[in-house]
Amino acid sequence: MMKKYPYETLGVMLDMSRNAVMSVEALKTYFIYLEKMGYNCVMLYTEDTYEVEGEPYFGYMRGRYTREELRGLDAFAAEHGIELIPCIQTLAHLQGFVPWKQVPVDNEDAMLVDDPRVYEFIDHLLRSVRECFTSKRVHIGMDEAWTLGRGQFMNLHGYESPVSIMKRHLAKVCDIVRKYDFQPMIWSDMFFRSISKNNKYYQPRQQMPEEVKNAVPEDVIPVYWDYYQDNEQVYDDMLYNHEQISDKTWFAGGAWTWRGFLPINDFSILSMRHAVSACRKHGIKNIFFTMWGDDGAECSRYATIPTLYYLAEHLRGNEDEEKIKRGFKRIFGAEFDAFMSLDGLNKLLKNHIPKQDAAPKMVFYNDYFNGVNDIRLLPDGAEKVAKVAEEWHGYAKKYRKWGYLFDSAAKLADVLAIKYDLGLRTRAAYLAGDKETLRRLANEDYAKLIRLIDRFALAFEKQWNIENKPTGFDVQDIRLGGLIRRTDSCRRRLLDYANGKIDEIPELAFELLKGVTPGGATSCYGKMVTPNRLTHKIL
Repeated sequence: MMKKYPYETLGVMLDMSRNAVMSVEALKTYFIYLEKMGYNCVMLYTEDTYEVEGEPYFGYMRGRYTREELRGLDAFAAEHGIELIPCIQTLAHLQGFVPWKQVPVDNEDAMLVDDPRVYEFIDHLLRSVRECFTSKRVHIGMDEAWTLGRGQFMNLHGYESPVSIMKRHLAKVCDIVRKYDFQPMIWSDMFFRSISKNNKYYQPRQQMPEEVKNAVPEDVIPVYWDYYQDNEQVYDDMLYNHEQISDKTWFAGGAWTWRGFLPINDFSILSMRHAVSACRKHGIKNIFFTMWGDDGAECSRYATIPTLYYLAEHLRGNEDEEKIKRGFKRIFGAEFDAFMSLDGLNKLLKNHIPKQDAAPKMVFYNDYFNGVNDIRLLPDGAEKVAKVAEEWHGYAKKYRKWGYLFDSAAKLADVLAIKYDLGLRTRAAYLAGDKETLRRLANEDYAKLIRLIDRFALAFEKQWNIENKPTGFDVQDIRLGGLIRRTDSCRRRLLDYANGKIDEIPELAFELLKGVTPGGATSCYGKMVTPNRLTHKIL
């Protein structure tokens, strides 16, 4: 048996910034489960979803937590042995706030470094979290400021290296952090991107430049985030590089919740075992697992509990999988393998890439006529989906406590079992001039899909309301309603063509170009649903 990992902090980061803000009661219940699994830390990732006095537009209509709610959550977490750490943003990642034009902006979602209003605003943020949290630590973000210094900053001041800008901004923010008696934590990627010609975070083992070594103040905790590697070497190299920057580095891995409706537990476990091994080698004592909600936060936080439980046991030295499964069932009242089955639709595409593909979501929103992802579909994909749907319907009946979760997944699979290759079947019939088949597809498959999509939407809404505040589901309503409307629109056009009312359906005559899949490497709804523009970006 592997020896117990001598960690000090074992935590999770819960993303409350991508529309799905967990309700207070749901979050308290989650804390109880985390305590049972052995976690002692939760980072509450709130970009603009917390109340800030003097900033009425901050979190406006976004389901933000009130100060009273945060104080109650902080006290409840402490009662259960959990340190609740505020995780905010003090540079970029403020997409929900900057469009209100309350702070000066450099470029996209990054604030304008050196502007006095920016630091007044950051002071307001930190004063607010100090009033709500008892933790001595605060995560101030500062990651992925892709174009730092190359927008309005450059117009005003000319070119300055990103490291220099970042160092100065960090120093100013840290002064405010210390004013409120916090120790700052910061994502480390911007320091590494600054020495990369292609803006890449992950760097091979190397001697770090003095400029980077000296960029992080002594009391700042850099956080190395990485959940993409399926081998230990990259983690090992990056931790070596981090050792030259600070001896306080924390590691942030990931339990994959950010690729659509369903989790990716198998890759989460695989990648994090490698990460933990590297952390052990480098003496990293503080580890947490992020659970992001990219592009709408469709995935339940409970969908990755197999990953969280497995890794907690792994860190305690338990390598006995049967023992792990028995322990999981004692806590959650369900089979470990039942929850692991939620990965069952992830490998629905040719050349599957677990780090990129959001297969169930891509198939769900893949258009019938403009099917940009049709070329990646498997010949037997629909049959595989139907089998998984049957399994999940069984779990929905078997596990009352988790019935809503498996019911939502099962009804998603019911949709995919028909929709999976419907675009290909439609295109083939159209190119063959087979109007009778098109008429049958319209009257049967398309008509049935409208009912099934609506049935899934209701189940998904129930799942959302059990776990989250209602704010944010409007995005899902718009997307799901749009799919229902699009399904009916295609159905009617097929009938019009089959009945001779129109002469052609131009989209079905397009050649599917091999190797061109705009949605193939992203979980973004806008890229997978259509090659046409959904929005015109204005800040």
